[in-house]
Amino acid sequence: MKGYWESLRPFEKRVVMAAGVLFFIVLNAWLVWPHFSDMGQVKFRMQVAKDKLAKYQAEIAQTPTYLKRVRELEGEGLAVPAEDQALQFANAVNAQAGQSGVRFMGNPGRIITVTNVFFIEKSQNFSVQGGEKQMVDFLYNLGSGASLIRVRDLGIRPEPAHHELVGTVKLVASYQKKTPTRPGATPSTRASASPSPMALAESANSTTQQ
Repeated sequence: MKGYWESLRPFEKRVVMAAGVLFFIVLNAWLVWPHFSDMGQVKFRMQVAKDKLAKYQAEIAQTPTYLKRVRELEGEGLAVPAEDQALQFANAVNAQAGQSGVRFMGNPGRIITVTNVFFIEKSQNFSVQGGEKQMVDFLYNLGSGASLIRVRDLGIRPEPAHHELVGTVKLVASYQKKTPTRPGATPSTRASASPSPMALAESANSTTQQ
């Protein structure tokens, strides 16, 4: 290779050098330069993965809180049988309205029932009117403490005389759904499954005669 290089004339050496440099540039442009941004993309994906992992770990750390809340909600729903839930819902709202000093305007909407795996949710729309303090007390007391009732939608405006407030509120009550129990065997079924003493005696006598 050295002899071949020395045998070249100066112009030919320059041509070979230019061809080598051009080949090196083309090779880098084809294989190296397109991957300059790979490191940045890898770092970005690593940061995204770390952020997602941190969110998941934060949610996992909240598991005891969620379980405690589920037990609280389950305990709240146990005291109201399914057949009394609508009546309890209406009585609780009416009682709180009387205590707070607000008035219902017209008839409330019909009760809508929605169920899922664990809870029965009953919701109803009401139109109420009262002073500012009375309205605040009514809405606050409904959802305070261990109440089953929560305010989901709320719209408030002053009445035409601007002496009181008029509100449209959607109230929701959540009750625990009773888990169906597996029916056990009836006494007649258990009796038919086990042989009677008379049958055992007849079977023993037939065996002795044989």
